[in-house]
Order: sequence, then structure tokens, then C-alpha cells
Amino acid sequence: MIAVIGGAGYIGSHTVKYLVQQGKEVVVFDNLSTGHREFVPEQVPFVEGDLARKVDIENLFNHYPQIHTVIHFAAFAYVGESVIQPAKYYQNNVVNSIQLLDTMLAHNVTNIVFSSTCATYGNPLELPITERNPQKPINPYGRTKLMIEQVMDDYSHAYGLKYVALRYFNAAGADVEGEIGEWHEPESHLIPLVLDVAIGKRQTISVFGDDFDTHDGTCIRDYIHVIDLADAHYRAVDYLHKNTSNLKLNLGNGEGYSVLEIIQEAERVTNLPIQYIVTNRREGDPAKLIGSAEKAREVLGWQPQFNLQQIILTAWNWHQKKFGG
Repeated sequence: MIAVIGGAGYIGSHTVKYLVQQGKEVVVFDNLSTGHREFVPEQVPFVEGDLARKVDIENLFNHYPQIHTVIHFAAFAYVGESVIQPAKYYQNNVVNSIQLLDTMLAHNVTNIVFSSTCATYGNPLELPITERNPQKPINPYGRTKLMIEQVMDDYSHAYGLKYVALRYFNAAGADVEGEIGEWHEPESHLIPLVLDVAIGKRQTISVFGDDFDTHDGTCIRDYIHVIDLADAHYRAVDYLHKNTSNLKLNLGNGEGYSVLEIIQEAERVTNLPIQYIVTNRREGDPAKLIGSAEKAREVLGWQPQFNLQQIILTAWNWHQKKFGG
């Protein structure tokens, strides 16, 4: 059995659905602070609990002794908020994660797939970003994720923990069947914000700067479909069962799209005009962030299946269903 911590959230719920489709036995653990109970399939056992409470984690492993692997998604993930409230991030993303690792080991569970981030790299030295790029995060969110990668290194050496750390670029898109999708409160991700304009939920989308060193002056980012991410987690679990070495892997498309290209593609997909206004740059926004996932392809046999049009189309189908009135 695989325990998915944070399995009612955006990436977690898509991974749970994918694992079930592949015939895996899954249990979800989530405090529902940002997740949605209705995103968990009816046939999947659900444990409402918080990593801050050791008794809740003990309860999970005591009730499901067949757990052999953990996938850990539970984290706060707003970069701006992490700068304003670093204590919240260090407590939840670091202290609570260590409590999870300690409880796992106490129950002889040594396999974990960890949801990391490209934010551990900070400003890249080269593009596309490979795993060789120095990890110098520039905000507390990125630092908390890097800290847990380092903790897992030490736990592996001392206690036999086996892990795969997956460093995502920009997760996007939604379930092909439209059953689950991207639903954050508040929403901060570009594609759902753009679709909010298309559907009439907001008047305009803000473009933070049009004077970057890119072909159209707007920031370029690497977008990866959430189902492609789910597939990578499935492959990472399989890897842990067959190998003894740990892995740290980037997950991205290897292609970048500018903010204006996202808006233009959304207009084509929705066949609706999307108004935007150009505002000042945000502090700390690099011009380009594009990841190389060659190592994930080589080691896991992982290959992204969804292009930008499919990412936006699945997101649009979900958006209309959820917010279309």
C-alpha cells in the first residue's frame, strides 16, 4: 500500500487517481487545509490528519500496517507568503516533514517519494537547468524543500531511508475526464488566472513586466501537465522497489513558454478574448526558467505526453465545469 500524504491536493489527487488506475492500493492522508475531500476517489481510504500531530501520523501507520511506500506532497507552496511568514513554512515544510520521516522509520517504512521543486536552484547558472546546477534557493519556500532533501540524505546514510526527490517545474492542466483539477484559494498560478478572465470570473490578468530579455519581453516558464507528474511518481515508486540508490530528478517539458504565449494559446483554446494589463516586475522573477528532464527520461523511462495546447484544454474543461456557473 502507498500512503499519499497531501493526497487531496492538486498534484496529490491526480497522482492518487493515476495510481489507482495502475492497480495500486492507496491510502490518502490530508488535513484538508488546501486539499478537497471530494478529490479523493470513493474507493480510496481517507485519513484526515495533520503532520503537526504525531498521534495522527501514528494512527495512519497503525491502521494501515501494509504501507510500504510514502509519497509526500504536504507542504505550503506560496513563494511570496514564505518571505512574509517564514516561520509557517519552516514549521510545516521542515519540522512536520521530519516528524513524518521519524514515524515512517519507527514503523519500518523506508521508501519515500518527495515532492521537491525547481525553487531549490534559485537563479540558474545555465539553461536548461540540469540536476548539476548549484542549489542556492532565494526564498524560504525553496530553502525548506532543499532542507528536506538534505535531511533525507542524512537519514539515508544513518537509517537506511530510500528516496526519490522530484523537482517540479510549473505544474499545470487537469484530469482528462474533468473529475478533478486545479483549485487553489487564493489562486496564484498563471493558467487558471488566465482562464478566470476567459470565463468572466475576473476582468483582466496582470502581466508582471514586459521588458525581460526574452523574445516578447515577458517571463518564460516550463509547464508540465499534472498527469505527466503523476506518471513520474508512479515510476519513482517502482524505482524504489527495484533499486538501492537514491534519486534527485527534474520534472519539466524542457520547453519554455512566455506569459504572452500562454495568454495567446488560451485565447485559441477557449475562442475567447483575454484582456491583460502590463504591470511592474515582481522582485526576484528570473527572465527564464526551463528545466532539463533528460535524467528522468534515462533513469525512469519517463516522457511527458501532454503539449501546451492539451495542458490548457484540460484545464479549460475543468475550469468550465467548476466555475462556469
